[in-house]
Amino acid sequence: MEKTVLKKEVENMLNDLPEDANWDDLMYKIYVRQSIEQGLIDSKAGRTVSNKQIKKKYQLAE
Repeated sequence: MEKTVLKKEVENMLNDLPEDANWDDLMYKIYVRQSIEQGLIDSKAGRTVSNKQIKKKYQLAE
């Protein structure tokens, strides 16, 4: 991600936080955002597992 885009995204995250937010709130937002972006990258690269495979692996009802 380009530095100016990243800085704008961080600014947006900060603006979305409530006034009484703490460091944990900010870190959680960053973690969730990074996890989603990594998931999208993995999905585009074909690194996915189907629901059927997960259910079979963990012996869950279909």
